[in-house]
Amino acid sequence: MDTQSLRIVPSSRPDPSSVTKSLAATSNSFGVQDTFRYGPKTLHSEFSPSHPLESILNKWEETQTNLKFTMQKRLYGVHAPIRHLMERSIVSKMQRLPALPSSNLGLEILMGKDETIDFEDFLSDPEMSTEMIDVHGSMEHKLGIKF
Repeated sequence: MDTQSLRIVPSSRPDPSSVTKSLAATSNSFGVQDTFRYGPKTLHSEFSPSHPLESILNKWEETQTNLKFTMQKRLYGVHAPIRHLMERSIVSKMQRLPALPSSNLGLEILMGKDETIDFEDFLSDPEMSTEMIDVHGSMEHKLGIKF
């Protein structure tokens, strides 16, 4: 997508990289799916054509971010979106131990998600999880230590 566009809504044209190919386009000379070139055949690609709204919803956040960065660039100069991206990368590197939940509130504030309530905010509460947390095992896995 062009970074200079002021598009508010993603285009309805399907992204060429996300278009699934039909069996006729992916078959070899014997009429069989060429798995090595095109990957395994799935029922989703065979029977369910993607709805035009699906591609719009998949690219919604990216389009809104590009619009915001384009507006910042035009109002404040080239440094504004670069600084914003740099701050995002710095804040996203701050994490807790692998087994402990990390909210990353700073990244949510920079992305503007602190002002909205999504289903992830109340349906994926780690405090309500029934899984046992093994901090030592998760750190050994992260560091590649095996005993």
